This record gives sequence, structure tokens and C-alpha cells, in this order.
Amino acid sequence: MRSEVASLPGSPERPNEDWVATTLPASGSGGTVVLLDGLTPPVGDDGCMHTVPWFTTRLGGALTELSTSRPDMPLPEILSAAIRRTADAHRNTCDLSHVRTPQATVVLVRWDETRVEHLVLSDSVLLLESPDGSVRAVLDDRLDRVPEEVLRSLAATDRLRNREGGFFTAAADPAVAGRAVTGTTPRTEVRSLAALTDGASRWVDLFGEGDWTDCHLVLRKEGPLGLLRRVRTLEAADEEAGGVRRWKRHDDATAAYVELPAP
Repeated sequence: MRSEVASLPGSPERPNEDWVATTLPASGSGGTVVLLDGLTPPVGDDGCMHTVPWFTTRLGGALTELSTSRPDMPLPEILSAAIRRTADAHRNTCDLSHVRTPQATVVLVRWDETRVEHLVLSDSVLLLESPDGSVRAVLDDRLDRVPEEVLRSLAATDRLRNREGGFFTAAADPAVAGRAVTGTTPRTEVRSLAALTDGASRWVDLFGEGDWTDCHLVLRKEGPLGLLRRVRTLEAADEEAGGVRRWKRHDDATAAYVELPAP
């Protein structure tokens, strides 16, 4: 089994708010991938005394532990329990009802000898490659449906955050787990998988260097770090051209790639 992860901060002056982990039990019959993209809060009050990395570390750790130790729990229940556990860790010190309380996108994947389960919440991406080489992208596209001019307004974005008709993230409400995109694929139909935060998926959905199959091929040949370096090269070239294709210069970028053993 091949498993690789890589993560690059968007700026050397700011901590990386992404979080990623893979687990490969000694039995070799299964494993998990957990990938989070913490949402950078705007300058101002978010009702919380903690940083986004504090939040993603807590939530990521809970997701990793529960998805590994509780194979009986469906992934939405695991996300719900992890959100509740994380919220309990700062419920007495912070205003968790604040619309900008620390939050994150989620990709959670778990597999065993018979199936591959997945959960995606918000705009991180999961890629599933079949034995014939075709690649399926699992996306939660609700944020993509929001016009960019709306997202440039903090007040307008807040009105859509974790609201019907808007988009959903893992914050402090365990019920949001019911909004995630979920599914199960027979183990025999998945040869490899990859998870990308939106800082890494820019290679496809912002710069248009290829489709998801092309992106997966880069991951197979060059590994996650190779993909992230390609993204940084594109960002640098775009900056020289005036940065017309993005509103955020660089973003934290994280990718995980796993080749599963033959079932």
C-alpha cells in the first residue's frame, strides 16, 4: 500500500490551517483518510478565544480516533460526535453560536476489505479511481453555487453560512453532519483515492490545467508534493500577470494520496 500526504502554508507569516491524517492498521485490511481545511476568519470578533489550527487539530484528532476505533459507526455519526466533542472542549469559554466560530471543510474516507465509505462537507475534494483508471470526483458544490460577488461581502457570506440555501461546514452544530455528501463504493471498484483542500484543487478548478483524471495522474506520478508545487508555480505566474484569475493570492494547500492493495 502506498500512502502520501503533503501540505504547504499559504503564507510563511500565518500558520497552516489545513489538517490531514491517514491511518493504516497493522492488519492491512483497512484504513482512513481525514482532511480538513480550516476557514480563515476575517479580522474581527468570531466569539472564540482559540485559533483555527487549534480547532482543526481537535476536530481532526477526534475524527481520526472515532473512524478507526468505531467501525460500527456510520461516517455521519462519527462527524457529529467529533463536532460535539470539539465543541465541548471550548463551550465554556467561547460563543459557539457566533456565525464565524472556528469551522472547517471535511473529507473523511474509511475502507476495509469489502467497501470504501466517504463523506465530503463543503469545498474540499475526494477523488476515487477505479481499476480501469477512470476517476470520479465526489464534491459538495453548494459553495460553488454562491455567486463570487456575494462571497466578497462578509455580511452576505455570513447570511449563507450554515444556512439552508447557502453552504455548510463543520463548526459547532453536530446536526450539520446530516448535510454532508456521503456514499459507499464496493472495495473492488476502488484502486486508489485522493483528498484535496481547495488550495490544492486549484490546479483543476481555478487554473484549468486538466480535469480530475489528469489531476489524479499527477498525484500518482509525482505525489501530493508534486501537485502542490505545480499549483504554486501557476500562482506565481498568475501573480506576474496581474492575478486576474483569483481573489486570494495563495491558500493553504494539502493533498493526500492512497493506493489500496488488491482486495
